Amino acid sequence: MIDLIPIDDSNKYELKIYNQLRENAFTEDNSFIADSPKVVNILLQTDIEVKSILATQDYYDEFSHLLTSRDAVKFFVINKKEMETIVGHKIHHNCMMHGIRPKEIALEKLDNNILMLDEITSTENVGSIARSAAALGVNSYLLPKQAPHPYSRRALRVSMGHISKLKVSIYDNIFESIKLLKQDGYKIYGAELTPNAIQLSDVNISKKWVLLMGHEGKGLSQEVIDICDEIVSIEMADGVRSLNVAVAASLMMYKFKNF
Repeated sequence: MIDLIPIDDSNKYELKIYNQLRENAFTEDNSFIADSPKVVNILLQTDIEVKSILATQDYYDEFSHLLTSRDAVKFFVINKKEMETIVGHKIHHNCMMHGIRPKEIALEKLDNNILMLDEITSTENVGSIARSAAALGVNSYLLPKQAPHPYSRRALRVSMGHISKLKVSIYDNIFESIKLLKQDGYKIYGAELTPNAIQLSDVNISKKWVLLMGHEGKGLSQEVIDICDEIVSIEMADGVRSLNVAVAASLMMYKFKNF
């Protein structure tokens, strides 16, 4: 049994965060907002800290079994029209969650297989790659500090909440990070179309590997290519030069996990 809190003037201040945290915004305590029952319900099955849930009675009636074990969580009940007023825009779901994003994992604590991003700019791609990585069992996700954070609102939604299944690490300097990874025994495979690239079907994959995906438009820089151990490309039909980075990452992760 959970105690539902109706919305009134006394608690409206606590609900401002549902309006204020848009896209890549975070607070000093690393708060994030998740939306839609599918995403929220996946997060509820992890040990992520939850501060509050803002949802309709229908949501609580259907999913209260996921909430009974949660302590110190405020369960705000509201109708959908009032929820839209608080959020500040039209919504197509009936549930949102205020949580605290997990602490980032140190580089040396990542698993033997790592998906690494370089200069990624699309929040959707960050989320889509996270979803594919979780599905394919690539459980470590290494991103640059300047990239959209995987717990940003849209990335979290596109990942369907499966980012919560991954070890997330954030790096400052790609050259220093790759140097450290090599020292720890990882082989670095860069995904890029170059004259000397190995075709994906022919690549020999080591036990410890990092698959490095580049910028959506520019790909990997020559400086980054030069420090990779091998460059790998996906065989494609004549006249087609590239794939969306999230699609390419999915194909390559499947091969790397099933060589």
